[in-house]
Amino acid sequence: MPSSRVAINEDACPVGDDLLGTLYRTHEHGLAALVETVSPDVRAMLALFCYRRSHLHSLSLAIAATCDKRDLMEQGGIAGETLFAASREAPAGPVAGQSGRRGITLSTAPLSTVPPMMDVDDETEQLSA
Repeated sequence: MPSSRVAINEDACPVGDDLLGTLYRTHEHGLAALVETVSPDVRAMLALFCYRRSHLHSLSLAIAATCDKRDLMEQGGIAGETLFAASREAPAGPVAGQSGRRGITLSTAPLSTVPPMMDVDDETEQLSA
């Protein structure tokens, strides 16, 4: 059961925009060290905050992997327990900002050619010939 410390406003990020942006851009190997600078309860809240946003889902799993089950359950109840389990069984995949999608490719074929436009003078010469 969630404790009384559960944030009333679930849309409020528990860390500043600068730290959230840095976490989003950090390579997966530096993420754990950066997350460790945040207290365990705030880290659990951050993992749950990210988990509720589909574009931050992989980041939430990476953050939750650094949390204790107790902290996640205190902050999110059953959702925290689910997140803890998911973070322990998640395959090593792309971190936020790296969607795992194939990149956009551009055509290598030549562009279609457009016939040159005729000048008015050229058109009159063709008509008179």
